[in-house]
Amino acid sequence: MGYRTLRGIGTAELVIKKSVFIGYASPAETEDDAKAFIAKIKAHHRDATHNVSAYLINDGKNFAVRYDDDGEPKGSAGKPVLKVIQNKGLTNVVVVVTRYFGGIKLGYGGLVKAYSDAASEAIENAGIVEVYETERFQVTFPYSLFHIVRETVENSGGRVVGEEYSENITFTIETRKGEAGGLMEILTEKTRGRARLRRLFMGSFGGKL
Repeated sequence: MGYRTLRGIGTAELVIKKSVFIGYASPAETEDDAKAFIAKIKAHHRDATHNVSAYLINDGKNFAVRYDDDGEPKGSAGKPVLKVIQNKGLTNVVVVVTRYFGGIKLGYGGLVKAYSDAASEAIENAGIVEVYETERFQVTFPYSLFHIVRETVENSGGRVVGEEYSENITFTIETRKGEAGGLMEILTEKTRGRARLRRLFMGSFGGKL
């Protein structure tokens, strides 16, 4: 099983009726990471009218969902930001939306839309990835089979993560957990048994969606 999170930090800036909304979205492995990110943004924008935040963390042991309206009308800011995270199916994500008030009130619905839009744009600019469990194996083969092996791996959803060139070629291949066995069988068939295969360890890998 995998989960969707962010590739990196994303930002977005919107101006709505003279109010400036600046969105920040970041991956966060733990609740402490999320809190530290929020504190950092608040310190950077200590002169802002509001620093609204939300995060959703699930590290396999701890599950935490929090949001903070930071002085905006209840339910008009933090909760919409959290809903954006949830609606995009994301985990281990923290978002802060900073607001500099421009003198014109937006109303409850206007606030919900502004905070939601700033959060959504920041998330999209960060980039969404899927993180999933992987497993690895090595395939050793003669130079004449180079193209057959590489094309078979790539066409079957595998990834070459290591290459060694000596008397023969050795590729280290990474696949999603549970898919290595099938790819190894395909490689044996495609190379007519001329490739040597050896299983390695499992890890984790973030693949772009």
